[in-house]
Amino acid sequence: MMASSFEPEATSSVPTLPDSHSGIPPYLLDKATRAKTAVFEGRTKPLNPRTREVPVVPQGISRDDFLKALEELKAELGEGNVEVNDKPLKDGWYMEHPNTHDMMTILDEEECVAGAVVYPGSTEEVVKIVKWANKWLIPVFPISMGRNLGYGGAAPRVRGSVTIDLGRRMNKILDISPQDYTCLVEPGVSFYGLYEELGRRGLRDHMWVDTPDLGGGSIIGNTVDRGVGYTPYGDHWACHSGLEVVLPTGEVIRTGMGALTQGGENTWGVFPYGFGPFSDGIFSQSNFGIVTKMGMTLMPNPGGHESFMYTFPNEEDLGPLMEIIRPLRISTILENVAQLRHVTQTVAASGLPKSKFYSGTGTIPSETIHRAAAQTPAGDHTWAYYGMCYGPSHIRAYKLAIIDAEFRKIPGCRKIDPFTLPEDEYFWSRDRIASGTPDIHELRWVNWAPNGAHIAFSPVSPIRGPDATKLFQLGKRIHEQYGIDFMPAFCVGLREMHLIVEIVFDRDDSEEKKRALGCLRDMVDEAAKEGYGEYRTHLVLMDQVAGTYAWNDGALGKFNEKLKDALDPNGILAPGRCGIWGKRYRGRGWEMGRGSEGRSEGKGVGERVV
Repeated sequence: MMASSFEPEATSSVPTLPDSHSGIPPYLLDKATRAKTAVFEGRTKPLNPRTREVPVVPQGISRDDFLKALEELKAELGEGNVEVNDKPLKDGWYMEHPNTHDMMTILDEEECVAGAVVYPGSTEEVVKIVKWANKWLIPVFPISMGRNLGYGGAAPRVRGSVTIDLGRRMNKILDISPQDYTCLVEPGVSFYGLYEELGRRGLRDHMWVDTPDLGGGSIIGNTVDRGVGYTPYGDHWACHSGLEVVLPTGEVIRTGMGALTQGGENTWGVFPYGFGPFSDGIFSQSNFGIVTKMGMTLMPNPGGHESFMYTFPNEEDLGPLMEIIRPLRISTILENVAQLRHVTQTVAASGLPKSKFYSGTGTIPSETIHRAAAQTPAGDHTWAYYGMCYGPSHIRAYKLAIIDAEFRKIPGCRKIDPFTLPEDEYFWSRDRIASGTPDIHELRWVNWAPNGAHIAFSPVSPIRGPDATKLFQLGKRIHEQYGIDFMPAFCVGLREMHLIVEIVFDRDDSEEKKRALGCLRDMVDEAAKEGYGEYRTHLVLMDQVAGTYAWNDGALGKFNEKLKDALDPNGILAPGRCGIWGKRYRGRGWEMGRGSEGRSEGKGVGERVV
């Protein structure tokens, strides 16, 4: 029986803005509804009853004390703002995702599950929560909106943690400055939400919001996790300016110009550094504080834009193509964070399951993929480059001519005429995203597998042919060993590139999950031996990835532990995030690596530190 018979999300309407802070813009409603239908049509995983005692209680506190502590928190925040997680774990889908667990879990679904969820409505209430957590020694795990799919979603690293969902009630756009091209936002503001607000204020023709592949995530959440978008403002962390942060012991600080005693708000977004040490970096990809406000720069409308797409026929074209891309990108002739995608992901992006193309076992044969690609509007190819050119028409013509001449040095290169592509072709999603318009087309490739889920391999390298070729061959070889279809895409930054490999798997198939995790662990280790490190990773890989940054006997990790112990002496804030454990957890088997795939917990926690 299909799981849609059990999950209310399967038949409910898609939430929309402004009715829900986590909703879809009305212009994307039809597209989102179709995407939702496709997700549930491919779902066979039932809504299973919980198999362990609920709610999950974190180690270090008794069940009675945990429930007593939650009652105390309800008295502080209001009954409706504290929810005990004792219900079945509904996976939902992108627009109706859970905040209690990872909807695309790579482990057993009872691992990395929250014991409760709380909803603060202000910075002051966040302070109350962290003080409460220190009193009771209960781990808390903050999320902005919980859409960090492929990297753990909303799941806490420590089972039974209390999730602090900042997005539901802290979702205000506090300021937009048309003069300075800046904004000031709370954690519950999505890229969809900011885009809609720019429209409401009549500012879309004046300024753009840089958006990632999917626009439903939190601007703060994506930025502090160092996510990227696809305009020239694609490095989101580089575009932030000033933070408000609740420290793990309850103090509140502001960084940059917001720290001024009087008037800091008027310069918050225009200068990120302020005076003295620049401390913002310790609050990105860490567990050193909870960001409750953030300034962000917005992109001026460049006066015109034009998307382009080139295809290249052979896998061996990758190396020479990168040697062409690098000087063009560094000189900003190639202006945006563009994508070079492999044909397997192009075919999967149709949203059709693998079974529509291949009924055999193992990886899909190359000839089958190319036969399917030949039936698409872009025709057969191995690599597709999606780019965007900005500025007035005469400026665009000059830059596009240079790009065209360089790309055509690759034999068999074809420039695709956009006007030959239907409106639902993937190209048009890239066109919208690279021009500041959020979309919901991405993730259609997750339908490649039943109960489709994904986990990402995300190493960084220079923009060089030998590096690209080495990473591609490494990933392809290991995928073939595990019988997993290889879906690589290179996202080219200014002087580096992220190889994003999406491993798509059936989250209701325990053996398939083991193969996916084994494949990812092998790639992380082998890439690190070649000098390539992950820029971001899934919750269960964080200890392993942190361990690859081991120069000088792991000096960086030891430094992070010193910061953790100084700022969070009781270790209550997101223990284990990014491989950083507080003193109460260290040395007790909490770290995950090979041989620990069946569990996420260690053996107890230490006593109160302060």
